[in-house]
Amino acid sequence: MFYEIATLRTEIFGAGKAAAGIEAWLDKGAGTLLGAWFSDIGALNEVYLLRAFDDAEALLAERERLARAENPFGCLEWLSGYEVESFRPLDFMGPVETGALGPVYELRTYRMRLNGLMPTMEKWQAALPERDAYSRCAIAMYGIDGAPRLTQVWPYASLEARSAARAQSVADGKWPPKGGPDWLTPEMTSTIALPMAFSPLR
Repeated sequence: MFYEIATLRTEIFGAGKAAAGIEAWLDKGAGTLLGAWFSDIGALNEVYLLRAFDDAEALLAERERLARAENPFGCLEWLSGYEVESFRPLDFMGPVETGALGPVYELRTYRMRLNGLMPTMEKWQAALPERDAYSRCAIAMYGIDGAPRLTQVWPYASLEARSAARAQSVADGKWPPKGGPDWLTPEMTSTIALPMAFSPLR
């Protein structure tokens, strides 16, 4: 399984105006849409699209469609830029289960040390089942282009639920993974995003 996150930078208040065009673009393309969100806390005026692909060929074909597009993502009028990243799931992660898991989603990325993937994956495999008891991780995946990084999607019922789950898992000694932060760099980002109307993760 391969995953893709497209980050669309829109004009001010552009996410709602661009939604119909984005949805139509996705309907015509390859891959399976899992999540579509607009940023609420963090970098503003951004849209995030999470898609799954069965193989690298399908992912690359969709990337080629984008590169040649006259109207990228069906919303050029509202688009000021975009970035597209490719991922593989951590070895032990199952497929993404969609549904009403939010409506608050945290998209969190850690830059790893240059040799950090395998140790990080080992630490996460040991710790994530107990962390999921507080709030479930929808997906954790590593970048296969660009810098070494670990990106996660965490759904929460509310911002209060997020704070409570994070605080309690730390207080109980269940998170972060023991030794896990040793393989990360200080470069970390977190964005709180809300689902668009057509998002399967909502």
